[in-house]
Amino acid sequence: MAEQNVEQNIVVRRVTDVQASWTEGPERGAPGKFTIQLILDDGAEEYVLQPTAEDAKVQLELLERAETVYFDVGRKVLIPNSLNLG
Repeated sequence: MAEQNVEQNIVVRRVTDVQASWTEGPERGAPGKFTIQLILDDGAEEYVLQPTAEDAKVQLELLERAETVYFDVGRKVLIPNSLNLG
């Protein structure tokens, strides 16, 4: 019974599009914030990541190099598949 409940809570969707943006801080020249919007399963769902600048660089690189990327909605895990390491 417990295994069945865990399986029902796992929702993994394919990332079909990505929109990255940077917003300036509240005052001109203040540090800004990055957001990476994940479009999941052709718009069935969306999720917005709010990474640090360093994490944004890594996440965008993973999204670019992976053949396919999945996102575990419940656990908030980005899952790149078939990475091109070259």
